[in-house]
Amino acid sequence: MLWDALLLQMGYNATLVAIGATLLGISSGITGTFLFLRKRALVSDAISHATLPGVGLAFLVMVALGGDGRNLAGLLAGSALSAMAGLWCLNWLTRRTRLAEDAAIGAVLSVFFGFGIVILTVIQTLGVGRQAGLEGFLLGSTAGMLWNDALVIAGGGAATLLLILLLRRPMTLVAFDPEYAAARGISVSRIDMMMMGLVMAVTVVGLKIVGLILIVALLIIPAVTARFWTERSDMVVLLAGVAGGLSAYLGAAVSASAPNLPTGPIIVLMSFGLFALSLLLAPNRGVLAAVLRHLRFQRRVHLRQGLLALAQDQVIYEPLTLRLLRQRGLLRADGVPTEKGRARAAKALRDEHRWALVRSDQTHEAAAALYDGLREIETVLTEDQISEIDRRIGGPREVPA
Repeated sequence: MLWDALLLQMGYNATLVAIGATLLGISSGITGTFLFLRKRALVSDAISHATLPGVGLAFLVMVALGGDGRNLAGLLAGSALSAMAGLWCLNWLTRRTRLAEDAAIGAVLSVFFGFGIVILTVIQTLGVGRQAGLEGFLLGSTAGMLWNDALVIAGGGAATLLLILLLRRPMTLVAFDPEYAAARGISVSRIDMMMMGLVMAVTVVGLKIVGLILIVALLIIPAVTARFWTERSDMVVLLAGVAGGLSAYLGAAVSASAPNLPTGPIIVLMSFGLFALSLLLAPNRGVLAAVLRHLRFQRRVHLRQGLLALAQDQVIYEPLTLRLLRQRGLLRADGVPTEKGRARAAKALRDEHRWALVRSDQTHEAAAALYDGLREIETVLTEDQISEIDRRIGGPREVPA
């Protein structure tokens, strides 16, 4: 059944949910990248929680007007208005008061979410609201999704993605260097509001699938995942979109093949799975790469210290140092240095004397700043400079056999 879901063979509704979730994942990942690079990731949390009162009020208004209170387009419109109110309150608090942004986020998040819970409680006490199913907007629910609902989500995700592509360049510039963007004539505040508007749009569109609590994960986790793999901003945006779309597609497929599993949490878990793989396996920033770099550095340090010990006729007790020297043919089994080992040891000690002179000479201040105890001096100074230093040091000393 899972294979059928992956191949979009589970029916129209399941196919539209998968397509809509994929578009939502792509747009969420890309939008969240700019939020992440702008260091305003928690703003998405405030926006998502601010949508809840709008959902409840929209339901009440539609029921009062004699319509279907569960109409998805109306509920999303209400959540969008509520999110806009929350975003306006957040901006007002940060600009007109002494509150820091994190404190303002906490205030807006808690007040709007509490207000929304009160409204949902009131709705459940009404006869018309007993089967409203509005609690599905908290964690996401696609079980009772209609074809029109899936179409609204797919269309909203595609429209949001198109807007992101159109605003990508100014948002990238503002995310990395707002001062330079302002010097170029770009209105930073306007771009910030557009960025927040896109976050709001993604949040509203994703309410039915992921829910207002978990949509934050779909905005931030793909961006963090992509950051492990590259240093280039355009590639971070691209990889975040791929990670978000892939996790949403796989989550929707798993949920479709196992109807008892909720779609939103499964999508978030898939996103976390990609994050965990990136955390472990990314070539530059991953844990495995960091461990390998540490081991390589450790071996270089032990080898360098072993050579200096040989050059100064000191006894080596460290097993790793002895093993490295023997593996490289620098030390015999009985502890006596080989011809190659004596030559390497003499050069290591001479390099230490060279570096000592360089670090004490003001004319070599720039070169001295590069000293780390392991760097070859030939990579820093020219042959003429090294010859002049050797002349001042004197002749090399032989390593005892």
